[in-house]
Amino acid sequence: MFDSLTYQKRRKALREKVSHGIILLLGNNEAPANYPDNAYKFRQDSSFVYFFGLQHPGFAGILDVDSGEDYLFGDDVDMDDIIWMGPQPSVKELAAQVGVDKSYPFDKLKDFVGSAIAKRRKVHFLPLYRHDKMLLVEEMTGIRASMTPKHASVELIKAIVDLRSSKEPCEIAEIDKACDVGYEMHTAAMRLCKPGISEQYIAGVLDGIASSYGRMVSFATILTQNGQTLHNHDHSHVLQEGRLMLTDAGAELMNCYCSDHTRTVPVGGKFTARQRDVYSIVLACHDKALELARPEVTYMSVHLEVCKVLAQGMKDLGLMKGDVEEAVAAGAHALFLPHGLGHMMGLDVHDMEDLGQCYVGYDDEIQPSAQFGLSSLRMGRRLKEGFVITDEPGCYFIPALIDKWRAEKIHADFLNFDAIDKFKDFGGIRLEDDILITPEGSRFTGHKHIPITIGEVEDIMNE
Repeated sequence: MFDSLTYQKRRKALREKVSHGIILLLGNNEAPANYPDNAYKFRQDSSFVYFFGLQHPGFAGILDVDSGEDYLFGDDVDMDDIIWMGPQPSVKELAAQVGVDKSYPFDKLKDFVGSAIAKRRKVHFLPLYRHDKMLLVEEMTGIRASMTPKHASVELIKAIVDLRSSKEPCEIAEIDKACDVGYEMHTAAMRLCKPGISEQYIAGVLDGIASSYGRMVSFATILTQNGQTLHNHDHSHVLQEGRLMLTDAGAELMNCYCSDHTRTVPVGGKFTARQRDVYSIVLACHDKALELARPEVTYMSVHLEVCKVLAQGMKDLGLMKGDVEEAVAAGAHALFLPHGLGHMMGLDVHDMEDLGQCYVGYDDEIQPSAQFGLSSLRMGRRLKEGFVITDEPGCYFIPALIDKWRAEKIHADFLNFDAIDKFKDFGGIRLEDDILITPEGSRFTGHKHIPITIGEVEDIMNE
C-alpha cells in the first residue's frame, strides 16, 4: 500500500473527471474453489486497489462527485472470525489508512445507492466481470445482472483509463521490482532447460519463485516445447534435445503490480542453425520496437514497422516473396505473427482490460483493425510518457494455419508454401520485455535484463 495522500489525490482526480453523481467502486469477494471455505487465493479488483489500496475482501467504495466526499463500506470481523483469523483492523481503521473519513457497514451500501437513485442522481459503475457483483448491482439498482455490461459508465471508464495509463513514480518502482522477480523466474527456467526434464517441473519452480517474492504469478505460466500454440498451458511433455522451450511468465507483487516476460531457448543449450536464423529475426523485431517506441508515436505504427522487419527476414529465408511493404499492408506476414506487438502493463498483466480494450488500447484517433493478425493488436494508440507496455514480437509455424492458407491460396503472391512446409515441425519463438515510455524514448523495466541475445542465452544455459 502507498501512503494515504496517494489515494486521496487519485480519488480527487477521478471526481474532477466525472461530471456529476456518485461513483461506485466494488471490491472483490472471496471466490470458492470447490466449496465455500476453500477459496482461491484472493485477488482484489484493480481499480478498487488503485483508488482505495485495500487488499481485503468484502469492501466497496463510493466517491460522491457533487459533495467531494468519499465513503468506505465493509463489515468488522466478529469473534468467530477472530478465532480463525486473529485480530483484524476495523473498517474505520482501514478507511483512515487511505484517507477516508466516512465508513459504514456493508449493508448500508444498498441504502446509499438507493437514495441516490431516488434523487435521480447518476450512479457510475465499471464493467463487472464477477457474477456476485453483477447480482449485487442488480439488487441495488434494479438493472438485470445480464444487462449490467450495457449500463457501465463510459464516462467513468474513460476517466479511469486516463488516470491509470501513465504510471506514477511509485508505480514504476513497483513494476521494476516485479520485473526483477521475472528475471529470477526466467533465468531459473534457462538453467533448468535440459533434456529429460518435464515442462511441469520447471513451470512449478517458476510459480514457486513468484509466490516466494510476492502474491503469485501474474497469469497462468506458459511453458512449452510447442510454442506454435500462442497460449499453451499444457505442461505434460518432457523436454527433448533440439526442441525450443518457450516460457511466457510473470510475477505479481503483494500490491498487485505485475511483470510479463517471454524467452525462447534451445533444449540442451545450443541453437541449431535453423533456430538461429529465425531467432535472429525475432530479436531484430524486438529491438526495432524498443528503438521506435517513444512519446506521441502510435503503437500501431510501431507494430507495422516491426512486421516489415519480420517479413524481410522471412523473405531472406525464402519463406516470403514480393514487395515487403505490400505484403505487410495485405497482412501476409500474419501467417507467422497472428498477434499484436503488445499491451498495457500495470496492476493487471493486461492492464485495465476489464474496462474494455477499445478504451484502453485505442481511442477516437486510433481504432482497431479487422485484418487478421492486426485485429489482435491490443495496444494501438499514441504513446505517452509513463506508459508501461510490452514489446513481444514472435514467429510461429502453425501447421493447421499453414495448411488452411495453402489450400485456400491466401496471400499466395507473397508466401512460398513449399519452403514454409519444411518449417511445420519448428514450433514458435516469442521474445517479450516490459518497457517504460520515457521523455526521450523508452527503457526496459527492472534492474536486471533477462538474457536475450543468442550468446547470452547459450552462456547462462551452459554455465
